[in-house]
Amino acid sequence: MILYFVRHASAGQKKLSPKKDEKRALDADGIHQCTQMGRILSGMEVSVDAVIASPLKRATQTASLIANEIGHEGKLSTENALRPEAKYDHFRDMLRKYSKFESLLLVGHNPNFSEFLGRIVAANGDRAYLDLKKAAVAKVESQQKKFVLHWLLTPRLAKASADASINESSSKPMTDTRSGIESFMERVAEDGRSGKTRKKHQAAFTMRSRPKTSRK
Repeated sequence: MILYFVRHASAGQKKLSPKKDEKRALDADGIHQCTQMGRILSGMEVSVDAVIASPLKRATQTASLIANEIGHEGKLSTENALRPEAKYDHFRDMLRKYSKFESLLLVGHNPNFSEFLGRIVAANGDRAYLDLKKAAVAKVESQQKKFVLHWLLTPRLAKASADASINESSSKPMTDTRSGIESFMERVAEDGRSGKTRKKHQAAFTMRSRPKTSRK
């Protein structure tokens, strides 16, 4: 099974009333983050069998916008196991519920979503914490009865890659989108391991422009 962990995008200030906060919508930055991230995932040819979100509005909006960009036509599902107050046991029960699917896109909230991601990839039941920024996406895949983290793409890296593509497109022919994005992410990962600065190896790749599509 492949899991794409997505933290909901920017949604302004938290409301004091819990009921009103559940209906808090994405702001302009959040909508832009979803569109940009969705187009990068589409360029990487990401496809999923199901899209599942917390029932809170900012999460369902994030899920719908990204699903629209990657061309997912299935119905959006909501699960309380992805709510901000949900426990890890609830999350694992949810995964068993959807075990027949090969790939899932999950949209949730911090602080528990980062905890879920860390615990699912930690060895021998240990606890880990992988910080998911708003609108960040992490790809996790089950291999030999354990989950392995393949990559984690943050909005900052998405913006850097988009800026690089704009600069590159003004001077060079368009290149293959999927290989360009993957090359960019591999170089970022190498920099993280070696301690080099990310700016030195920012890849220049071109994202093919896509026509705007309506929301689902």
